[in-house]
Amino acid sequence: MADQVLARETFLLKNRQFDVTLSPTALSWYPLTAGDALHALDSNTVDLSEVIAVTPVEKHCHRNKDGFSDIELTPISCSRFAVHYVQKKRGRIWRPGKVTFKCPDPTVCRQWIDRLQERLNQEYLRPRRLLVFVNPFGGKKRGVQIYQQKVAPLFDLARIKADVIVTERAGHARDLLQELELNKLDGIVCVGGDGMFSEILNGLITRTQQEAGVDKDWLAAELVRPHLRIGIIPAGSTDAVSYATVGVNDPVTSALHIIIGDCQPLDVSSVHYRSQLLRYNVSFLGYGFYGDVVRDSDLRRWMGPTRYDYSGFKKFCRRKIYEGEVAFLPCTDQGSSPYDQIRCTEGCLVCKQAGEKDKPTPFNPSEQPRAVETFGPGGWQRVRGRFIAINAATNSCACKKTPKGVSPSAHLADGCTDLILIHATPRYRFLGHLLKHLTDSDRFNHSFIEVYRVREFKFRPVIIEEAEDEMVEDEEAGVLSRRNCRRNTRRNSVWNCDGEIIDQPAIDVKVHCQLIKLFARGIEEKKQSSCWPVGCFCA
Repeated sequence: MADQVLARETFLLKNRQFDVTLSPTALSWYPLTAGDALHALDSNTVDLSEVIAVTPVEKHCHRNKDGFSDIELTPISCSRFAVHYVQKKRGRIWRPGKVTFKCPDPTVCRQWIDRLQERLNQEYLRPRRLLVFVNPFGGKKRGVQIYQQKVAPLFDLARIKADVIVTERAGHARDLLQELELNKLDGIVCVGGDGMFSEILNGLITRTQQEAGVDKDWLAAELVRPHLRIGIIPAGSTDAVSYATVGVNDPVTSALHIIIGDCQPLDVSSVHYRSQLLRYNVSFLGYGFYGDVVRDSDLRRWMGPTRYDYSGFKKFCRRKIYEGEVAFLPCTDQGSSPYDQIRCTEGCLVCKQAGEKDKPTPFNPSEQPRAVETFGPGGWQRVRGRFIAINAATNSCACKKTPKGVSPSAHLADGCTDLILIHATPRYRFLGHLLKHLTDSDRFNHSFIEVYRVREFKFRPVIIEEAEDEMVEDEEAGVLSRRNCRRNTRRNSVWNCDGEIIDQPAIDVKVHCQLIKLFARGIEEKKQSSCWPVGCFCA
């Protein structure tokens, strides 16, 4: 059934007459000049969900210079209006487009502006007030410039009130989120990299659990979902979250997703050590090789983004091996697999079904769930071995250098993480695995790699007993001497948690399905049978 026509009028566009139609979901314009193929190219239909703003165009004229020492501009009644909308370019890039219509008289112009604005306000969950954190130190240190030149003008155009805070230190945004009034906000935006996003994510979730009375340190606790969406304006080194949720790391594209009010649910993992919450993780956890890389690169921040290449090459040459045991709870009811080569895209059916199964229930401290671990078929499983790396990808972890990501088939909101176990292997085989990240090749097609889609996992490093010489004090002689003894020592790596370091190797991890919402819609691809129409199904 065709959409109902709310308004229809003949307007001038580029000095040609166009039939302009407004329906509940779209704005369309078609040239009235029949048989003109070139004019037909100007036909267009724009979804109202992707209209940025509607503005009057106030034409000005100036008085004749004769007899005047100065030029004075005098406004004329508005008879034109502009529709600003999203133009989709190649490579998932969005840019603002504009079409200007000339109306028969100012009254008609005002009526159309009001109708369009009414539709935008009533039908779509667009933000009107945002809290914006800008990291001036991340990536190439262009966060402030990116916001002022590329994002702020678009927010002004869309009439979004933005309270901007430029952070002064690490943890600044997280600390402020525990103090600021958030009830009048429609969302929080971070201008920075994955580290800045992780900081805001941790601050917002922590505050939400505190206000709800949830014990965040308890691994089995059902966390309460924050009501605010988070927007990301990429200005970091890798911008993996932007790549995974939008498909590019383009500030203008991300700003437009925020303006039109897109909504994408996202899984979050809680990382615990000895019944204490360490961090919330939304993208990547890596022990061994990737942990060593982030620890080494953290000492070389002065090198900028190139520090990752340097540290990666250095740690590859050393190729340390770590022994440990991984216990995990497989995800058996999703109908998806890390090997199925099906990407999570806009309106993903797997994520939609996961959200329907995991509807939130009101938190009741007296009815806390009981954690039960059952090993065997359908329950927990164990793998013990010597590993180069142990990775967990809650989403694809794609970035510019790894277009398909660490786990290309990982989903954004299915309540699972892909656990990747890379066993000890010769250096040249590990290099072959790493090089496949630069291409579309199957990076898991190796005998030394195991991949599991899991809801929870635990890692315990193995204690190695070895002989060491120890310096001891001879009280009679008053000197230090060596003695040979046997001692339990740990040869441990650290965890790379979304680019931040976790020193404790023994951790417990649980995935919380669709815990937060982003101003995004997933990666736009050609519509397939596995996708549904875009929309926020996380409420």
